[in-house]
Formats: sequence, C-alpha cells, structure tokens
Amino acid sequence: MRLMFVYFIAEDAGSAQDIHHYTRAAQELGHEVVLYGWPGALPSFRFRRDLRWADAVLFVFEWTTNLRFGDQLDLLRIVSQVPRARRFVIDCDGAYNDRIMAGPDYNHKDEASSRQWVEVCDALSDKIYQPTYHPQRPNVRPFLFHAYDPAWERPLDFRGKEYGMTYVGHSKFRYGPMARVLRAIEPIRDGFGRIALVGHGWDSMPPWAKWMQIEDYFYTDQEFLRKMGVEFVQPVPFAEVIDWMSKGIFSPVIYRPLFSHLRLVTCRTFETPAANTIPLFGLDEAYVQEIYGERALELVLPEERPQDKILDIVRRPGYYADIVRGIRRHLAEKHSQAVRLRELVAIVES
Repeated sequence: MRLMFVYFIAEDAGSAQDIHHYTRAAQELGHEVVLYGWPGALPSFRFRRDLRWADAVLFVFEWTTNLRFGDQLDLLRIVSQVPRARRFVIDCDGAYNDRIMAGPDYNHKDEASSRQWVEVCDALSDKIYQPTYHPQRPNVRPFLFHAYDPAWERPLDFRGKEYGMTYVGHSKFRYGPMARVLRAIEPIRDGFGRIALVGHGWDSMPPWAKWMQIEDYFYTDQEFLRKMGVEFVQPVPFAEVIDWMSKGIFSPVIYRPLFSHLRLVTCRTFETPAANTIPLFGLDEAYVQEIYGERALELVLPEERPQDKILDIVRRPGYYADIVRGIRRHLAEKHSQAVRLRELVAIVES
C-alpha cells in the first residue's frame, strides 16, 4: 500500500521521528510511505507531489495546519485530486473538539475558531482519528499514530551520567507539569546533579511567539528556573532526541494539560522508555497503566513526598532499570512501529 502524509515537517519539533520511522517500517512490510511535497526538500524524508500515486492521503495535523514546503493552494489541490474516500485526518493535538480549557491550556482561543476547524476537517474527510483511546466526539475513532521502535533502545547503563535529569521538549504549556517535577527535586537539590531542559521557550520567549500571538503558550518562571540551576539547550534534531534524554539518570514524561485531559499519546510517550534513562511519569496512574503496563506505576511521581521517589531512583537506578526493560517489552509487543503501520493499513483498507 502507498500512503502519503500531509504534514508540516521540522527536524527539531513534532512528529518527525514518527514519520521517519513509518517510512522504514513500510519498506520492511512491503508498503511505501512518503510526505506530500517537493522531492529533496529535506534529505531525511521522502517527498512526492504526484497525488495519483497514493492509495490514501493522511492529513496529520499538529501545531500548525500549514505545510512547510508548499503554498496556500495545497489543501485545495489535494482535495480536488484525491477522492474523499481516500482522505483521512489524524488530529494529533485534540483540535477537532469543542473548545476545551484545561487549566491555562486550551485547544482553541474561542468557540468560533473551534467551529471553523471542525468544519475544515469535516470538509476534508469523514474519517477523523485522534491518538487517544478515549475520543470525546462520537464520530472520532482512536488511532494512536505515535509508536515505539525497539531499534531506538539504548543499553541501560547509569555510570558516569552527565546530568541528574534531562528533558527534551518545548515549553509550550508544559511549565506547570515541569515545575511540579522541579519542586520535587528542590528539597534534594544539593548533590542532585545537573538539570537540562532542551527545546524552545524554557530560557526565554521564542522570537516568533509574539507575532503569532501565542506568548501565553510559553510562560515560565525564570527566577525559579535560575534558582534551580537549570541549564538550557537549544532544540536538537529528532535523531538526537533519545541520546539527549540518555544523558540523565531520569527524564520526565509530562504533557501539556490539554493532552493529559484528552489522554493523548505523543512522540515522547514512546521515545523516553527507549533512552538510557529512567522515565518518570508525571501522569495519571490509570493512563500510565493503560499505555505502559501495571509495573510502570512504580515510576509515577507521587503526590505525597515526591522527592522520596526521585531520591530512590537516583540511588537505585538498577532496580528501576528492570522496570524499564519490562516497559520496553510491553511497548515492543503492543505499540511498535510495525504494529502501528499494520493498524493504519487496516484503517485504510476498511
């Protein structure tokens, strides 16, 4: 089967790693996956513009609905050339919903933009999918989209770590969940080790946030981050994400509040357990058990005395590494890239 993703691709953000590995999994399983766009636009990805080539076109909507290497006529061009039955929408950010407020986070700034976006998606396809087992709209179907690749796995070795904690991901609506982790470290900060946050917006407002009118997305408490001695690292390409997480004894798995509310999975859901680190889940216990298995509950950051859990991880990483190995086996069986691609092919064939 020949699948074409329509997606704004960036090597240091979003689902670039997933798209890249869908291509590899497709080759291994006798299928083909490409991105819609100009051939050669980015050397890490395959692009095509011949829409007749594709058996199915999948619109993957994340932080933007635009295309990076296109023009304002791309959606119109695709709709005019690809029959509706061959068009699918994968809504990775929960935008295909009524307006939702989750603490400071939201999927739309107002009801009008929510209605407009639902109408756009409905015009593209009647097959709408979201990466959650619990869609809120009755016409939305689950498809987790993001996946785990056993080939990512780094050996678990905690000797000579550069950092006590590393986190790779932009600060977009994530300061609150990150502050909870850092507050847990605060009582044991002396002797804990270095802390690194890798991504846009942790040290300062991204330069493009103002003209996009999304300054509130990137709120951080700079005084507290400086007090904690946090080191800031600029975004890294997707191929370096797992290695950067591997520099820390543990790496938090946290979501923006909207994603936690919708129980979405993200690329970090599956990348973090593959790194040479202990994933520390700042997530709901029911969600953790649903995605990672029961023993993963030992890696949930508790509400009471969370510093004790962090201190135990730092002191006994070998014990927790055994839990991570179990998580890896579970993800390889239930959520591998090959499993996900077979699910996607079945969706298109149905």
